[in-house]
Amino acid sequence: MEAYLRSCRDVLKSCSRNSPGLHVVMGNEACDMDSMVSALTFAYFLSKSLDCKRIPVPVLNIPRAEFPLRSDSIFLLRESGLSQDYLLFRDEVDLHGLHKNKQLTLTLVDHNVLPSADSELEDAVVEVIDHHLLQRPSSSCPITVEPVGSCTTLVTERIAQKSPAVLDQQVAQLLYGTIILDCVNMAPEAGKVTPKDSQYAIFLEQRFPKLPPRGALFQSLQNAKFDVSGLSTEQMLLKDMKAASGGDLRLAVSVIYMTLEDFLQRSGLQQDLCEFCHSHNYNLLLAMTISFKDSKEPFRQLAVYSSSTVYREEMSKALEKAKNPSLELKPLSSPYPDVKAFIQGNTLASRKKVMPIITDFLKEKERREAQCMNMEDLDLDDDSNQDQSDCLEDAGIEDDTRVPPTPMNSLVEGCPLDNGLPKISPEALVEKVSKMASMEDTSPEEQ
Repeated sequence: MEAYLRSCRDVLKSCSRNSPGLHVVMGNEACDMDSMVSALTFAYFLSKSLDCKRIPVPVLNIPRAEFPLRSDSIFLLRESGLSQDYLLFRDEVDLHGLHKNKQLTLTLVDHNVLPSADSELEDAVVEVIDHHLLQRPSSSCPITVEPVGSCTTLVTERIAQKSPAVLDQQVAQLLYGTIILDCVNMAPEAGKVTPKDSQYAIFLEQRFPKLPPRGALFQSLQNAKFDVSGLSTEQMLLKDMKAASGGDLRLAVSVIYMTLEDFLQRSGLQQDLCEFCHSHNYNLLLAMTISFKDSKEPFRQLAVYSSSTVYREEMSKALEKAKNPSLELKPLSSPYPDVKAFIQGNTLASRKKVMPIITDFLKEKERREAQCMNMEDLDLDDDSNQDQSDCLEDAGIEDDTRVPPTPMNSLVEGCPLDNGLPKISPEALVEKVSKMASMEDTSPEEQ
């Protein structure tokens, strides 16, 4: 595979306006191990099984500078004998430029819908392989979406069924390690593994008996994944982050590999969170912490940060009221006024299951904001003040000020017009008009 990855860099260097272009295989923007390995192995499979002008190229959906934060992925690459020097990253491939020149074909792995920033690339998508909830609109391209524990399970299935010769020790170790880690060593109590995950883990074990022992490999990968020593708060948030947006709200959802108590006790955390949101243009941050008990069962907690009380409260309420699935949130004491903290009773609800809740919340927020914008074009009477206030809240504006009523002049008893307009007779009105007319007819000299 290393020779293939090296050739991909060469293909990118030689890509010009006159070349056929690229068939990019890309995972999601969190670029965890599942996304990385799915992109690498599926692109490799396509390069061996497809006869096409556009060479399949795996692209990791983060800047190269962020890859050192993926400690588990780095460990697996090293153990599999692959150099990260040959990987291609999002900031090294101009997808939008290729698309503009009609030189891009795109396969999505480990996600099924592009973020809003990449929405114009949609018509370049030719296939989707994913294990998240299907949120993609109706599409003419082939879509494989199954709720398995790891997307690499679906990639392994495709390779095994279509071109098993592609599998060698190196490719198998990449796939196997990812399935084992994603499915928490195939432990049922973790709520991740499915029969298909087990089927293809066993398939790889039987076909490649020299694979590392399952338990030892899992523990090594898990240790690497949870090693956040020496990382700044920003690096911890970027390590495993996805973004979402709706209307004027842009939020980040980061998985944090420690308990929430330990995270909240980090020195200068509130300032770090504020600076992170400012520098990355987010106005809300959701931190989902995960740790493991001795029983291998996950322990999950959740924190919602925003400098806007409205955003913070709205997001918290949406998560608390969620039914599909219910997160079973219980309030937890927070040392910061801008952070709402919770214990998550539903330990099986990973970010994969929380993201649809967030997506629905953002869609509803967009709908309300659009409704408020339409109201601005209407003449609103006094009874609409509450609706206007709601619109301000939807925009994250905390309208704490109110215009005070005009005070009554304490020196005046009542109003001169309390008894109605002065009574004027028709005769007096005619006389007044006649005088005004005669004055207009008089010349300046006569005056």
